[in-house]
Amino acid sequence: MKEPEKMPPPPPRQRPPSRRPLWIIVLACLVLLSLTATYVYRPHRLSACYLLRSDVCSPFREWLPPVPERSYTDDEVAARVVARDIVSMPSVNAKNPKIAFMFLTPGSLPFEKLWEKFFLGHNERFSIYIHASREKPTHVSPLFNGRDIRSDKVSWGKISMVDAERRLLGNALQDSNNQHFVLLSDSCVPLYNFDYVYSYLMETNISFIDCFEDPGPHGTGRYSEHMLPEIEKSDWRKGAQWFSIKRQHALIILADSLYYTKFKNYCKPGMEGRRNCYADEHYLPTLFNMVDPGGIANWSVTHVDWSEGKWHPKSYKAEDVTFGLLKNITSIDETTHVTSDEKRKVTKKPCLWNGTKRPCYLFARKFYPGALDRMMHLFSNFTAV
Repeated sequence: MKEPEKMPPPPPRQRPPSRRPLWIIVLACLVLLSLTATYVYRPHRLSACYLLRSDVCSPFREWLPPVPERSYTDDEVAARVVARDIVSMPSVNAKNPKIAFMFLTPGSLPFEKLWEKFFLGHNERFSIYIHASREKPTHVSPLFNGRDIRSDKVSWGKISMVDAERRLLGNALQDSNNQHFVLLSDSCVPLYNFDYVYSYLMETNISFIDCFEDPGPHGTGRYSEHMLPEIEKSDWRKGAQWFSIKRQHALIILADSLYYTKFKNYCKPGMEGRRNCYADEHYLPTLFNMVDPGGIANWSVTHVDWSEGKWHPKSYKAEDVTFGLLKNITSIDETTHVTSDEKRKVTKKPCLWNGTKRPCYLFARKFYPGALDRMMHLFSNFTAV
């Protein structure tokens, strides 16, 4: 029988080209791009994975070669060594630990009688220093007699304001019993009795320096590249002038010449013909953000109301001073910072005192001299704690 003809084998099947999902390719490219940018553009204070969350980035961390820190100048090395050693040194053993109350004023202090009432009976626990920049004060309280220091002219917004603060600290540091240093203005009033204030300041190991990052024109917009290399734009901070600091931080302020000189030369009104930079709002926040960020509370214990959105804070006349006003101020237990850019971002944080939420403010400003009698009337009853 004739064998049946064999059918030719079927032609080989053509496999379609592999089509991996496009999103996988895009994701892989993004990861590679992120890792490359992380390494190449890494800021000197952040870890190699600052662009990604640490839990995402950690598997790749060991693959990246080490990136050296930015080389510090000789002056920077010296400044940081001094600051580090001052912060870490033990506190001076004071026989009678005191708070130095430092008044920065144009002339006489309108609330001397109120402060006398605040200080009465606590002579061994406080010192008073007065920097009067325009005229010699006339004192109505014996506690303030002989407490004027050599003073110089102070111009608003200029480095002379910082100079006056340093002058006050220099005088107050001569007394080894002074362990905490409070900067006050002529319009400041106390909100609590002396015992409460003394405990609040002396029983914690931090300084109350206002400090926050403001990317807007009244914050980072005041930064100048002349500050480089010692002060980078990422270091720049803003805060209220009125501080309350421990002795080690007071010593750092006096010891600093490097960063102070940068601010003296490159932070002033009318900088470069277009920018206004005010050293008293940026020098201390930026300095301590760099040398001891964990040692400051990031808020001031002196209340100022900027809610009106003007160049100067809200001022209180006699008719404004009521029990309710003082109660409202002393009930505040969160700090509020608002950026000056278009977003006007509001950040609120609790005022933590030794880890416990406490009222933020011990003092308040700006009070008109005519409010003295109302404050004297309210003080004894209101400040009982």
